[in-house]
Amino acid sequence: MNISTEPDRDIWHDLQQPGSYEWWYFDAEDREQGLSLVCIWFAGFAFSPYYMKRYQEWRRDGASFDPPLAADHAGFSFQLYENGREVVNFIKEGPASSFEAVRDGIGIRFEKNRFFYDAARDCYALEIDFDFPARRKRVRATLLFEALSRFSYEKRDGNNNGRVPRHEWLLALPRAAVSGSVTLDDTFKKRARTLRLIAEGYHDHNLGVMPVHEYIDKWYWGRAFSPRFDLVYYVIFFRNNGYAPLTLCLMHDNEQGSLDVYEHLDVRQSRGNRGLFAPLHSRELLFAGNGFSMQVRQRRVLDSGPFYLRFNTDISCSMDGEGPREFEGISEFLRPGRLQSPLLQFFTRCRVWRGGEKSLMYDQYNFLKTCFNWFKS
Repeated sequence: MNISTEPDRDIWHDLQQPGSYEWWYFDAEDREQGLSLVCIWFAGFAFSPYYMKRYQEWRRDGASFDPPLAADHAGFSFQLYENGREVVNFIKEGPASSFEAVRDGIGIRFEKNRFFYDAARDCYALEIDFDFPARRKRVRATLLFEALSRFSYEKRDGNNNGRVPRHEWLLALPRAAVSGSVTLDDTFKKRARTLRLIAEGYHDHNLGVMPVHEYIDKWYWGRAFSPRFDLVYYVIFFRNNGYAPLTLCLMHDNEQGSLDVYEHLDVRQSRGNRGLFAPLHSRELLFAGNGFSMQVRQRRVLDSGPFYLRFNTDISCSMDGEGPREFEGISEFLRPGRLQSPLLQFFTRCRVWRGGEKSLMYDQYNFLKTCFNWFKS
């Protein structure tokens, strides 16, 4: 796993290897209103049960199947949470005709949802517009992510003397001021609600030339802000037990303009937990090494699935004998190997709308969720 903070790496890489993937991730939190959201554009939807099934068929009998290419599995997802409760959880996948990338700059479109980077203003503009017929909703949003801090860091994977499959993490925008609005239309009750956001946000970009489950065993990531500091942590355990885990914490001091980097940390996982379909994961992580220690406590589950969890998180860290610094933020956990299970692929279909594909699981799940939400409201 190679890491970079270079802005010009945020382009589309047009990966051609079967099972390859690329995604652009944006999240924002408006703590005063209790709102948080996530927008992700995919060129090769790495977590798609349809992409995984095609890849498994190709691996089993490649001569009978066309290679499963990223372009055939583009996608977009949008999640909105209010006071820890899911309001919108939308994921749609489509063919190459649904996807477009800016050729001479940074920008991606899936159907009517797009973002682009304005280098002169150092900001990302997001325009969201999608129908969600399974939940009888339409969502429209305009959001501006203006850079608050940037720093420079690069790491090359040293496992196997650097001869490893190409997987990259671009930390494109560690902290942003986010402004804009989200309009939620109830197409059944014919009423609308508009949310105005003044938030803090984050943006990164991941890519790989082979399916993520063939390279990564489990993956913890998080970001948190305080008035003075920006913090990002990253832990990856690889499928190859001969590869050393990647452990990293980056802490940027916005007053001093300095960056502290803590690498090769020992990580202790505790408070193991699992749900009905959620993978086994740790609710608490303890990092230590090089005069640095950090405790990550996963406070509240925002989203849970067969291979993925998202949390509100409290983080406390100390360095060189100084008193603890306290943060609040977002963490995620990923166990991509579970994507291989045909049973879990079946259940994952309840979340993913694939254009042109009928899925009884998807229709029934969203019908029940809609009825439940109406009952609660």
